[in-house]
Amino acid sequence: MKRLGSRRQLGALVGAVVLVGAGGWFAGTQVRSPADAAASRDAPKAGPVTVEVERRSLTATVVATGTVAFTSPRPLSLAGSVGTGAVTSPAGEGAEQRVTKAPVAGTKVKEGDVLMTVNGRPVLALAGPVPMYRAMGPGATGDDVKQLQKALRRLGFDPGSAGGTFGQGTATAVTNWYRNKGYEAQQPSAEDQQQLGQLQQAVSSAQEALLTTRSGSAGDGADTGDGSGTGAGSGSGGKASTGTETGSGTRTDAQSSTDRQVQEIQLRSAQRSLDMANSALSSFQATYGTKVPAGEVVFFPELPVRLDKVTVKTGDAPSGPVGTVTGSELLVEAAVPGEDAELLRRGMPVEVTTTGGEKVKGKVEAIGSAAASSGTTGGDGEAATGAASEGSGTGAADASDGAAADANAADTSGTSGTDGAAGAGTPGPVQLRISIPDPGPLAGQAEASVKVTIGVGASDGKVLTVPLAAIRTSADGKARVQVERDGGVRDVSVTVGLSAAGLVEVKPAGGTLEQGDKVVVGK
Repeated sequence: MKRLGSRRQLGALVGAVVLVGAGGWFAGTQVRSPADAAASRDAPKAGPVTVEVERRSLTATVVATGTVAFTSPRPLSLAGSVGTGAVTSPAGEGAEQRVTKAPVAGTKVKEGDVLMTVNGRPVLALAGPVPMYRAMGPGATGDDVKQLQKALRRLGFDPGSAGGTFGQGTATAVTNWYRNKGYEAQQPSAEDQQQLGQLQQAVSSAQEALLTTRSGSAGDGADTGDGSGTGAGSGSGGKASTGTETGSGTRTDAQSSTDRQVQEIQLRSAQRSLDMANSALSSFQATYGTKVPAGEVVFFPELPVRLDKVTVKTGDAPSGPVGTVTGSELLVEAAVPGEDAELLRRGMPVEVTTTGGEKVKGKVEAIGSAAASSGTTGGDGEAATGAASEGSGTGAADASDGAAADANAADTSGTSGTDGAAGAGTPGPVQLRISIPDPGPLAGQAEASVKVTIGVGASDGKVLTVPLAAIRTSADGKARVQVERDGGVRDVSVTVGLSAAGLVEVKPAGGTLEQGDKVVVGK
């Protein structure tokens, strides 16, 4: 029993020694000298920073922020005053013009629609490139009259001839058109009627004067004949008597000749007065009748249009622009840096993304000055009231835009599509106009901000790619990458291709380069 107890005591002692030794060893491993601690904080030995070569597809894009807008904005203004209303009410003549029904923003205007009313009279929309610049009425001729006649015919009111002369057929068509819209066409004013009466009275007075002159001339001629006969009969006496009567007869003949000349002058003067009165009456009657006042029609190069903004309200005087109209189609305007614009060409596909993530397809319609001159920045205002040369219009403007953009695209010097930065340095921002054939979710989002993504190139399938930071240029201008291989770094010449998202396509031009190789991007 004593031996068993001794063994237990010995085992416990050995276990205690082992535990103390283990604890000392553990403590020794955790305790470091100051020198050891300082050495552990030293940076590791410098080495190259590498990235693996990848094989992937690349798509290069230009991304910008754009704004949704409507096409072809133009200021809207009236070319003159509206008519006077009822013929029997002269009070309207010369009265101050006041808007009695203002145009409504957002309205789609079609041909023949009433844009607004002024003094209770309509302002009507018609299509045509020639601006409304005068009142049109009987006897008026010109391209604007021809344009009116064609518009009336399109609306179903046949003016008869459309040769450009405002005749009775045109007057009837205008009257029927106005009546169809719930208005009366402008008829002769009270002043016109008064002037017509004065001219007719002038003709009557001239006719009366001529008849009076002719009557007096005929009476004087008869008296002169009788006197001459009497003088001749009394000349049958003696010689002395004969001489006296002959002298008297000579004086009578001279007086008669003078009277006849005076009478002829009076007749010619009376006839001339009558001719002038008839001419004035005829000229006035040629322009007397149904008219279209200058302020009652606005010609637009193309219809329909959209009333975008309205600057007048009921009771205002319609002087100057009364609002802005646009085309009914949507577009997106954006600006990109000059170096990105060099990659763009007209017709490139565009992806437009709304703030809600919805996507719409579009295409680049104009670049640079072509986009700035015919987008939503507006023109000189003439086209807004139809003041474009005949035959011009939105289509013609688009054609000129295209020519300008194509000319830019043909420039291979690196400034294609840009306005051209003055001098050296980074080119300035370049404006883009993007057409949207199907607005989809953009409908009703004018002035909304959108993301514009334009694909400018794509690789031919999967290609070897490295980060742009891996590309180095030798003194001879050739590109190369540094590949970590066999414990060292070796240069491999490459040909650089498409770049996108910080990566660039490379092809080995000397040496080998494969997927998985590590290229140096930094130290």
